[in-house]
Amino acid sequence: MRSFPAPPADQTAALLFRGYSWLPDRMRRAAGPVVRARLLGRTAVALRGPDAVRFFYDERHVHRHGALPEPVRATLFGEGAVHTLDGEAHRVRKAMFLGLLVPPARVADLVEETTAAWDEAVAGWRERPAVVLFDEVAKVLTAGVCRWAGIPVSSALLGATSQDLVAMVDGFATPGVRHWRARAARGRCETWLAALVADVRSGVITVPEGSAVAVVAAHRDADGSRLDAHTAAVELLNIIRPTVAVSWFVTFAAHALHRWPGTRERLQADDAAYSAAFVHEVRRFYPFAPFTGGRAAAELSWRGERIPAGALVLLDAYGQNHDAELWGDPYAFRPERFLARPVDRDELIPQGGGDPSDGHRCPGEAVTIALLEALTVRLARLGYDVPVQDLTIPLRRIPTRPRNGFRITSVRPLD
Repeated sequence: MRSFPAPPADQTAALLFRGYSWLPDRMRRAAGPVVRARLLGRTAVALRGPDAVRFFYDERHVHRHGALPEPVRATLFGEGAVHTLDGEAHRVRKAMFLGLLVPPARVADLVEETTAAWDEAVAGWRERPAVVLFDEVAKVLTAGVCRWAGIPVSSALLGATSQDLVAMVDGFATPGVRHWRARAARGRCETWLAALVADVRSGVITVPEGSAVAVVAAHRDADGSRLDAHTAAVELLNIIRPTVAVSWFVTFAAHALHRWPGTRERLQADDAAYSAAFVHEVRRFYPFAPFTGGRAAAELSWRGERIPAGALVLLDAYGQNHDAELWGDPYAFRPERFLARPVDRDELIPQGGGDPSDGHRCPGEAVTIALLEALTVRLARLGYDVPVQDLTIPLRRIPTRPRNGFRITSVRPLD
């Protein structure tokens, strides 16, 4: 087993400067199967590949408690969130999410609410000279998921609510204005939803039985205790915030339709297999989460490399989704690759790997795929023009998106 030399300098600034390319570039230059670094003053070891996914999501190897840095907890996930738990505490809390986000009937209901919101919104887009697709899709998803979850949001507050939900995602991995905007947005949303949970519990407000609000308000953790109102608000946000984050993928889908217009006809043709393949390729090709992290539960060894107990363990998601050994031509957008081969759970990991039923893989992945399939087909069947604008997707920005949000004009039904 190799010794563990101390990295010469903290790489946090380099990560912030390089963005998505930081870890894949280091993996390419690495002499062995891991990359060693220091991030936020902590020892970090990065892995990649399907075997690494299975290693990473084994709770004997990697824990989440104590792994997420405070800036990420304070913006993206929230204090006390399911993402910070391990063992039985995680399994019991995760079961609540699985019951809400995995059953096909639940997913279908959410898709129905969201597509109804889309159709309502598109009617308004036709009257406007231009719309920024990213912003408008965020409103559509906010309206759909809040209706589905039993969360009352007036039309007057829909825009501000969607902006707050977007801000929490947009500011988790950056210093400066975006980060502080994310903190402020989380504070507002947690206060709002904690009050909603308190009113539901006291009977001041009645919500639909079985709705996300009702389920979270009634949930009891592994120790039998009910979630305090703040933690209940955190977990409600961990249902609606990731749903609104699908706006990134819908905007990427629009970008793909614009760059590769031949895909539009196949999406219009009611070809379910191709629609699913297109969605998988959007999630593989476009950048979202650069990596995911945990904490080494004990002194570990990965392919002969020592990982000290307590070290940060990073799984290179962006690098794996663009690994030539897995994908052949990883920087070509080619949905057909998913018609020729099944989707391997531990190869395609835009939302993490492993089994969502007993690990930390996102329980809302089925929701993401279903929403993206439904909205992508609607987008392909919508007529619009794409005016001259900056459509570059900067890899230094995390999370990234087309610079101008993908502005469209002359929205109209297709002939």
